[in-house]
Amino acid sequence: MATNPYQNFYRKFTKKVLDKIVSPQVLGDTQVLENKINIDNPEQFPVCYVIQDDSTSNKVLIDNETEKRQLSSAFAPLSLGEYQEDDSFLTLEASKKNASSFYPDKLIRLVEYLLKHPENDVLLVPVTVLWGRSPENEDSWYKALMADAWTKPTGIKQALNITLYGRENYIEFHQPVSLRGLIQKALEVSPNFSPAHYVVTELNTLFNQYKEAILGPDLSDRRNVINKLMMTDAVKEAILTESIHKKISVSQAESLAKKYLDEIVSDYSYSTIRFADIALTKLWTQLYDGIEVHNFDMVRELSKDYELVYAPCHRSHIDYLLLSFVIHKRGLMVPHIAAGINLNMPIVGQIMRGAGAYFIRRSFSGNALYTAVFKEYVHSLLSRNTPLEYFIEGGRSRTGLLLPAKKGMLAMTIQSHLRGDSKPIVFIPTYFGYEKLLEGSTYIKELGGQKKQAESLFGLLKSIQKIEKVFGKVHVNFGEPVYLDDLLQQNQAPEHVTLEEELPDTVKSAVNAIAEDILENINKAVVINPVSLISLVLLNAPMHTLAERDVLLRLEQFRNYLKQNRYDERMQITELSNQEIIQYAVQLKQIEFVEHDNERWVKVCDKQDALLKYFSNNILHTFILAALTAHILKAQSENSQNLTVDDLSGQIIQAYPEVKKQFFLKWTEAELLAQINNVLEYFESERLIDLQEQRIQINDADDSLRFLSAFAHLYELNLQKD
Repeated sequence: MATNPYQNFYRKFTKKVLDKIVSPQVLGDTQVLENKINIDNPEQFPVCYVIQDDSTSNKVLIDNETEKRQLSSAFAPLSLGEYQEDDSFLTLEASKKNASSFYPDKLIRLVEYLLKHPENDVLLVPVTVLWGRSPENEDSWYKALMADAWTKPTGIKQALNITLYGRENYIEFHQPVSLRGLIQKALEVSPNFSPAHYVVTELNTLFNQYKEAILGPDLSDRRNVINKLMMTDAVKEAILTESIHKKISVSQAESLAKKYLDEIVSDYSYSTIRFADIALTKLWTQLYDGIEVHNFDMVRELSKDYELVYAPCHRSHIDYLLLSFVIHKRGLMVPHIAAGINLNMPIVGQIMRGAGAYFIRRSFSGNALYTAVFKEYVHSLLSRNTPLEYFIEGGRSRTGLLLPAKKGMLAMTIQSHLRGDSKPIVFIPTYFGYEKLLEGSTYIKELGGQKKQAESLFGLLKSIQKIEKVFGKVHVNFGEPVYLDDLLQQNQAPEHVTLEEELPDTVKSAVNAIAEDILENINKAVVINPVSLISLVLLNAPMHTLAERDVLLRLEQFRNYLKQNRYDERMQITELSNQEIIQYAVQLKQIEFVEHDNERWVKVCDKQDALLKYFSNNILHTFILAALTAHILKAQSENSQNLTVDDLSGQIIQAYPEVKKQFFLKWTEAELLAQINNVLEYFESERLIDLQEQRIQINDADDSLRFLSAFAHLYELNLQKD
C-alpha cells in the first residue's frame, strides 16, 4: 500500500505547478464543515476525502485547500489503530490494475476492517471538483467551449483544463457521511451483497445529486429528446386521437406533433451557457453599478433534495437573463425557462434555446395535440430533475404592482408531479428590485395609451443601444419557499392523476393556494431601494415637489415605520442615509434640485413621474395597511367624529379582503388585529394620534395632519376599485 517514488515525485511536481497557476473558487462555508467534524466526531475518527475519478491534479488541489482551511490533511495517512492507509483519499473509480474489481480496493479494506471493529468509524467527505465552472468572471470565448460537463475528462482534456481554467474552477466540500453508518444500512437493506456495493452506489448517487445541481441533468441532444417524446404512450395516443378527430392520416398527425415539439423543445447547451456568462458579465458591468443577491444559500440547500421551480415576478426582459446569471454564478444549473413564443425571434430564439428556454404559445386554443405534447415535454423535464422557471404573473407588469397569477404552467407542473417520476417540488418565489428599467420609455408610452409593441429583433437592438446609460443597482431576493407536497396534503389532493383526466377540484384548490402563496412570498421578499423610497415621498407631494428638509423628514418617518413594522424578515432596506438617497436619485437623473423662496427643493424630473410611480408601487404593499388606517382616520376627522380602536378595526377588517387581494398581503384576518395595533402604536409614537381608553384622538398640528394625509393619500391613489 505504500506510495511509490514516482507517485511522490509526480505529486510534488503537480503541487508546484498548481500553486503557481491555479486559484480555485471554494463554494460553501468550510468552517461549518470543520465545526461539524469536531462536534460529530468527538472520538476524532479519521476523515477521508471522497472523489469519483482518480486524478492527481484534483487530489493535489483538494489537499492544498484542506491545508489552507485547517481541515484534516488529504495526503496524511489514514490510521485506525494498527490499520493504516498511505493517504486520506477514497476514489470511487475501481482500480485499473485489477480488471475484475468492481469496487475500490481501499474501500474493500476499510469495510472489512470496520466489520471486524464496529467501534471505529471513518468520516467520508465527498468533494466535487469541476474545471471551467466557476462563479467568478471568465473572459475567453474559447474557454466556454472546453468547460466541464458530465463526462470524465481525458488526460489531454484535464491538462487543457489546468491550462485554461487556472482561476475558473470550482470546489465544494460536502457534508461528512459516516462509513460505519453506510455499512450498517447496507447490511439491513442488501444482506446478500457486499457492503462495498451499497457504499459505492450511495456515494455515486450523492455525487450525481451534487453534479446535477451544478451542471443540470445529463441531457441528450435535442433531436433525441424529441424522438423519445414521440415514442411516449401519451404522445402516441394524442397523435391517434388527432388523426381520428381531424380526419387526417396518422403520419400527418405525427408530422404535426413533431412540428409542435420542434417549436417547443429547448436545445440546452453548456457551451451556450458559458458564452452567455461571458456576454452577460460584460453587459451587467456596463449596465449596473452592482447586482445584490439575497437568501441564495437557502436555494443551494434545497437543490440537493428538491426539484426547483423558480417563480419570479416579471418586471423586465432582463429578469430571465438576470436570474439565470445569478444562479449560474453561484454554482447551480440554470433553469429551463418557459418563454413566450413571441420571443422565438431569428438568432435570439436559438441562443435562448441553448440557454435552456423552451417556447410556449400564449393560448393553446383547444389544441389537444399541442397540449398533449407540451405537457409531455414538461413531464420529461421534471422526470429528469431539471430545474424550471416561469413567471407566475404571465406577462410583465406595467404598473409595478404584482399581477394576478396565470396558473396554466403551475397546473401542468402539479399534474406532471402527480403522474410520478419526479423529486419533491419546491417553488422559489423571487423578487426583482430595479432602480431604473431598460424598457422604461416603452412602459411610459404604454401607460399613456399607446398599443403594446410586439417583441422583435429590431426592438431588442434598440434596447441594447441604451447600455451606456446608468441604471443603478438591481436586487435579486429569493423568497420563502413553497412546498408542493404540503399544500397538496392540506387540500386533500389525490396522490396520482393521469395526463388525460381533468384535474380534480382538490388539485385545483391546491393550484390556487400555491399561486397565492407564491405571490405573497414574492412580496415578502421586497427590497426597499433608494429610488422606490424617495418615489413614495415625492409622488405624494403637490406637483411632486417638496422642500429638501421635508423630503429628509418624510424619508426618516417612512424608514421608521418600516423598522418598527417590518413587513417580513426577508425584506431588505437600503442602508444609504436619507441625504445619500436624494443624491443617488439625482445621479440616476430621476429627481433634481430647484431653488424656491431662497430654499433648495427636490422635484421629480420631467417625464419621470410614471416610472417613479412604478417603483413606488413595488413597495406600496409594505405601507398599505397604514395607508388604509390613515384613510379611515382622516375621513372620520373630517366628519368631526372620533373613533374607538374597535370601530377602526371593524372598518379595516371589512375592507381587508379586497386590499389583501389587490396587494397580495401576507396576513390572515386572524393576524390582522395585531398588525392594526402595531400601526396605531407607530402613529402614536409619531404623535399623529393620541390613544386614551381605546379612543383615538387625531393630533390637529399641521405637521401631524400632513403626515397622516401622506399615508392616507397612498391608499386613495392606489387602491383599484372593481
